[in-house]
Amino acid sequence: MMSKEQQMVEYMVQDLVEILTETRGIEYDDAMRILYASEVYEKLTDIETGLYRESPGYVYGLLQDELNFGHIVQAEI
Repeated sequence: MMSKEQQMVEYMVQDLVEILTETRGIEYDDAMRILYASEVYEKLTDIETGLYRESPGYVYGLLQDELNFGHIVQAEI
């Protein structure tokens, strides 16, 4: 059985993949590949960061930064 935190991570992943497909006009599989290969995903799945508690919009902003600049821009993470 999944912990509450793991479940929240799963919901966030679903939201992020959906946002990626809509904003970038890409297929679901491609969006999943992009997300799973990202530093954001690594931080999201590390429960210690608490990133899973943020809003999907905030986390997507971090992902956009990573995709545009090659790294997460926000210094606090």
